[in-house]
Amino acid sequence: MTRSAHRTRRPLRIAGAGAVALLMLSACADSDADADAGPSGSSGKDISGTVTVFAAASLKESFTKLGERFEKEHPGTKVSFNFSGSDSLAASIRSGAPADVFAAASTRTMKVVTDDGAAVGTPATFVRNRLQIATLPGNPEGIDSLKDLTASGLKVVLCDKEVPCGSAAQTALTAAGVELTPVSYEQDVKGALTKVQLKEADAALVYRTDVKAAGDKVEGVDFPESAKAVNDYPIARLEDAPNPSGAEAFIELVRSPEGRQVLTSAGFLKP
Repeated sequence: MTRSAHRTRRPLRIAGAGAVALLMLSACADSDADADAGPSGSSGKDISGTVTVFAAASLKESFTKLGERFEKEHPGTKVSFNFSGSDSLAASIRSGAPADVFAAASTRTMKVVTDDGAAVGTPATFVRNRLQIATLPGNPEGIDSLKDLTASGLKVVLCDKEVPCGSAAQTALTAAGVELTPVSYEQDVKGALTKVQLKEADAALVYRTDVKAAGDKVEGVDFPESAKAVNDYPIARLEDAPNPSGAEAFIELVRSPEGRQVLTSAGFLKP
């Protein structure tokens, strides 16, 4: 991203036509600089090529929309996404996988990357998310609470304890005083939800945004303990970003009013 240098100009005494010419040249230069500057002072002409974004699986629908908008606003660019569990993405980044932006589903996961010196500056929380119980359409098992998930014969799926949605689920279950043995642990929230959609499970603890994205394929059940397990989602440019100006521009879009609208429409909460 191009940063404009602010210089202190000392007044010069220039007489006649020389002064007029100097003022005209200065005005033209300032006009050209303003034309090049983007919404936040970034230079639009510097934004090109591919922007590689590693993002939590729960961001897939929202970020895909924002990626399309980004490409439309910056002709000639391409946004390439890698959606997966935040922890596996963080591990890939630490192993040297080339990426420009990392958007995680928890501050704990982002800290793994920042502690390793792989991110630039302080990551910014751009949205928050909370859990719901996903059931089959119509909620045939009559699940109304976390305690209902312990019913005999009920097949429940959770995210792996190491990924943000799994960690949040453990926090919520502890708050409810519920001990649960799932039929499987999935590597990300999409995997857990898919088990319900395929009728391989009766219920899963997933993010409300994923329930909303699934439409009429599942039904969401709210529970009070979800308020104790809200996840903050931070985003940051990576230190070794192949396309740093593109990374900054994409982060700018995500945090803009336009980006916020897309994300809140998907069910995310404002930070």
